[in-house]
Amino acid sequence: MSQVAANRIAGKPREDAYPSRQATEAQVLPRLDDVVHGSWTPDAPLSKEDTQSFEQDGFLVLRDIFDAGEVETLCSAAARLRGAGQSALEPETLISEPGSGHVRSVFRIHEQDRTFARLAADARLAEVARFLLNDDIYIHQSRMNYKPGFRGKEFYWHSDFETWHVEDGMPRMRALSMTVLLTENTPHNGPLMLLPGSHRHYVTCIGETPDNHYRSSLKQQEYGVPDDESLAWLAAEGGIAAPTGPAGTVIIFDCNTMHGSASNITPLPRSNAFIVYNAVSNRLEAPFGPATPRPEFIASRMHVAPVQPVTGPLMRSAA
Repeated sequence: MSQVAANRIAGKPREDAYPSRQATEAQVLPRLDDVVHGSWTPDAPLSKEDTQSFEQDGFLVLRDIFDAGEVETLCSAAARLRGAGQSALEPETLISEPGSGHVRSVFRIHEQDRTFARLAADARLAEVARFLLNDDIYIHQSRMNYKPGFRGKEFYWHSDFETWHVEDGMPRMRALSMTVLLTENTPHNGPLMLLPGSHRHYVTCIGETPDNHYRSSLKQQEYGVPDDESLAWLAAEGGIAAPTGPAGTVIIFDCNTMHGSASNITPLPRSNAFIVYNAVSNRLEAPFGPATPRPEFIASRMHVAPVQPVTGPLMRSAA
């Protein structure tokens, strides 16, 4: 029996290091956890400069990780998922845009497509996650986010950790996302935007989370959204970054880095794959907010087998 479960049975309150959605006013609290959990050595999978950059800014851009053939394989897999429909995918993992019905997201891609299963285990990603989190890792969540030309809607500013903590029960900040761009991301077609340095501050949100909030939040989030004043302060402190690049570019960002993206009103579609790695020691507990946890396809709590990094070209392993 876990200590959390024992405390509940004994009637003891559970420690909540990052309370949110419990007060009528938002607060900006200090981060209590390390950003880089591992200690850099010359054998680390990141350079010392890149490690320091991630620690300082809360994100890092890696280029030329995959060769042209691997990028083509990944882009083909992304297009295949978008066109698969409910008959080929787990229906609840397919999320449509509000209003238009276009595909907005496909979740659990590492368990529904062997190319993305191979990507999630690729040593060029997984070894970096293991180093930064200094632990065995598992896939907390995976998804494809699509923004079709003219119709792709925004993803409003948010900290992933705030949602993962409140709605999923992730105890501490020991997780990160890796985004692989699978179309060119330009300054105009709704690229990922991040607030540098925001990962060092925990912005609490207001409003008690309703049960099954995920059914609407995956289309348009209402709870777990930071207030304007906190966002303005974070932007004034560190500015706004919007990394762009061709397909194959990788953006790594800390679980608490404030991020979002604007609508895509250009003719240029935008597609990005997201792999979320969590430390095994940081596996999910009961949610800190609603009584009912979000389903497994959004937040893995049963499937926490450590990722075994795989080396070699993506194409050979995925074919």
